Amino acid sequence: MDVTTVLFFVFSLVTVGAATRVITARNPVHSALALVLTFVSSAAIWLLMKAEFLGIVLVLVYVGAVMVLFLFVVMMLDIDLDRLRAGFWRSLPVALFVAAIIVVELALVLWAHFGGALETDAPPLPADYDNAKALGELLYTGYIYPLEIAGMVLLVAMVAAISLTIRRRKDSKSQNPGQQVRVRAADRVRLVSMPAVKPEPPQPPADEGDAAGQGAAPADGKPTSAAAAPAGNAPAPAAPAPSAPAVTPAAGPAPAGTASTPPSGPAPAAGPQKS
Repeated sequence: MDVTTVLFFVFSLVTVGAATRVITARNPVHSALALVLTFVSSAAIWLLMKAEFLGIVLVLVYVGAVMVLFLFVVMMLDIDLDRLRAGFWRSLPVALFVAAIIVVELALVLWAHFGGALETDAPPLPADYDNAKALGELLYTGYIYPLEIAGMVLLVAMVAAISLTIRRRKDSKSQNPGQQVRVRAADRVRLVSMPAVKPEPPQPPADEGDAAGQGAAPADGKPTSAAAAPAGNAPAPAAPAPSAPAVTPAAGPAPAGTASTPPSGPAPAAGPQKS
């Protein structure tokens, strides 16, 4: 057993163990890292089979781009691990049965085509042999139609995924060319019938005498009292009493049955009286 065979079995065991860890790890980040290890081990197997282009593409595309994106998405999302692992052990027997069928089918196909093939049976390659050139010629000559069909399927899947996951923001404004083409003149202007409203004529200003005696009339036309109540709880000021003229009482006794009432107002001034 040469070194190439030993390395092949080592990388194969690492690939199988990492793939098993992808589906059995409790942490999704650990599952993503195990998938990265699976891709790297598969690339090493491709290099042992002298398929350098496939090995480099597997590392650059899947490990360098796709898996980094998967890892960022898994770390940014709040994944409920208990909900994801619900029913795992109940579905494990069915999963193992399906996996065994897939392994048996692949083994039968490989054994039927490459069971008796040896490394010495492969034709010798020239010194200027280019693996990428040979792969491109094979894809675009003998497998051009399957390649185009696969490209169309991937394009339709990408458009469908974008259409299902796109979210329209409510605060963003955009134009719809389809609605702009189907617009009509009746959609631009709408005539609305409304009753005419006649404004009230302006009120004439109040006279100075009416304003002093009765107060200014309000805008609604209702009369108000002359003495308006002041704002707050302060008492209203008393109106000044009109001044009465001084009255001098007549000399002599007052008639019977009549009570003398002192005059209102200030007392008369003292002066000489006639006898």
